[in-house]
Amino acid sequence: MSEADERPRRRQARGERRISQLLQAAASVFCTMGYTASSTNAIAREAGVSPGTLYQFFPNKEAIAVELGGKLIREMEEAHGRIFTPENARLPLDRLIDAVADPFIEFNCANPAFLALIKGPDAPGRVAEEHDTLHATLLDRVSWLLALRRPSLSDVERTLIAEMSFAMFKAALDLVVQSEGEERTAYAGEMKSMLYRYLAPYVGTGPVTIGEAETSAAHAAVVAAAAERAAAADRAELSSDVGRPAATEATSRALPTSS
Repeated sequence: MSEADERPRRRQARGERRISQLLQAAASVFCTMGYTASSTNAIAREAGVSPGTLYQFFPNKEAIAVELGGKLIREMEEAHGRIFTPENARLPLDRLIDAVADPFIEFNCANPAFLALIKGPDAPGRVAEEHDTLHATLLDRVSWLLALRRPSLSDVERTLIAEMSFAMFKAALDLVVQSEGEERTAYAGEMKSMLYRYLAPYVGTGPVTIGEAETSAAHAAVVAAAAERAAAADRAELSSDVGRPAATEATSRALPTSS
């Protein structure tokens, strides 16, 4: 490759490094100051660059937050396939909870800006929308695990248990992320114990046998429930023309289909 061809590649690499530097600085500032009180000047100062340099890549604070939020959400989504699997669903309940909870605890502790962004009252609408989509997907994944372990649960029961479990996890996650060392370990242990005591009567505590038929049936049940929720939402909001069927299709694609 000639020198002339190589120069644009080097400029692109430098630009990507600068964007990464600015996003890391924004994450630190959002955690320290909160999204509302943050400013582009504070982010530039944290990154060690001039505001002019920052504006070469982002027009305002909202654009930085959208990019950072999207990046963190994509990273969390990438972990889904490794967490919500038939192999984990087969585990004894305590090990299943470890397999699901630990990666999310690790991610949020490593990226406190994620919670700072989504909890901010003035967070950009796009960040909130992407988080809402992520939230719905996670609920469907939890519901899928429940269907695998206890096929006899009705759609209503499964949805209720998934929502309660997720609410417990999110409430305890704040305490886990805000603490450190032994205190963090203690909070994480209490979170898991709470989930274990809540879930045990519904899905049992021992390992379970799950075959391809059970996996397919669980997939079909969750997709059908998601379709019904979408239809109910459409009926309740006749003025909305948002593509909820596409969201159901995304749910279908997201769920594993084989053991």
